[in-house]
This record gives sequence, C-alpha cells and structure tokens, in this order.
Amino acid sequence: MHMRTTIDLEEKLIQKVMKLLGVKTKREAVQRALESVIAQKRRESLQAKLGRLDLKLTLKDLEQMRRDD
Repeated sequence: MHMRTTIDLEEKLIQKVMKLLGVKTKREAVQRALESVIAQKRRESLQAKLGRLDLKLTLKDLEQMRRDD
C-alpha cells in the first residue's frame, strides 16, 4: 500500500542520502531510509531481548529467526 504525502526535507540532506544509498529518486531514498530505521530498531529490540551476549548474528541469521517465530 502506498500513501501520497508532502514533506519538507533539507535538500542537502536528501541529496546526501540519495548518494550514500545509490538511489536516483527522493522517494526511494526516503523509503530505504525508513526501512533502515525499522531494521535497526528491530535489531536493537532483539538484542535487548537476548541480553548482552555477543552472538555475532548476521542479518541472514536474524531474518531466519523472525521466520521461525
């Protein structure tokens, strides 16, 4: 599902994100940035649930753990 919205962004900031992510559109830059924040917060949540163990989990490992739930 897509939602059309208007937001004010600093041009330099969005250009920097576009360059870092290697994307050509502002829409894709915002989409990828939001996905990145969600993934980071999920990792932080999982780490909090697992405690402070240094498990050296990869993204693939975490995705498999999510599917197993």
